[in-house]
Amino acid sequence: MNPLILILLSTFLVSLISFIGVITLALKEDTLKKITFGLVALSAGALMGGAFLHLIPEALEKTNLNVFIIILISFIIFFIIEKILHWRHCHETECKVHTFAHMSIFGDSIHNFIDGLIIAGSFMVNTPLGVTTMIAVIIHEIPQEMGDFGVLIHGGIKKTRALFLNFVSALTAILGGIIGFLLSNRIEGFIGILLAFAAGGFIYISASDLVPEIRKEIKISRSLLVIGLFIVGIMLMYLLKFIIKF
Repeated sequence: MNPLILILLSTFLVSLISFIGVITLALKEDTLKKITFGLVALSAGALMGGAFLHLIPEALEKTNLNVFIIILISFIIFFIIEKILHWRHCHETECKVHTFAHMSIFGDSIHNFIDGLIIAGSFMVNTPLGVTTMIAVIIHEIPQEMGDFGVLIHGGIKKTRALFLNFVSALTAILGGIIGFLLSNRIEGFIGILLAFAAGGFIYISASDLVPEIRKEIKISRSLLVIGLFIVGIMLMYLLKFIIKF
């Protein structure tokens, strides 16, 4: 299938995850926290696994530049973006970090745009890598979008409008996918650079935003569950190396 079609379908699918936020309205707060906490642990492992098992090996094959320098630069850029935009990944129904709902929408639009670039770059390498990257993004987006929806509601925005704004923000992933596709054909070595940049972003999100969240758990039983889900996320990315072969 044409890579552009795969990119458009994948980024649109990722955009649809924005509607999962409506689930927060039907669940009790305690139940929601338990679910999102587990998803955060799974997401942290999936992003780490995606970076080290898929993106970095492919980046090393696609560019002659120093991949690890690009990863470090990406890590720093994600840190700067987060600081400038007050951009944090919130995983609770109410999040005090997001002071302004509209700032959250702006930050998430940039986040989703970058997701689109990453997905496009992966599909331009091959379909299995594209699908694997898409799955890693989706796993992360589920708790992310549940939290973002809660932020908008907490910011005083009506439920239907919050869903609409969240979806519009998510659609920037499609724009990122299109631009990523166009640039990959025009800039030599762009795919390798983009994959290394994506790996740095995945590592930053996992290590800076997600792992600190799951480290807060102090109960032994729940801590073991969190560790288990983190490992499951990594193993899922490992198994995808053998499962997804088109």
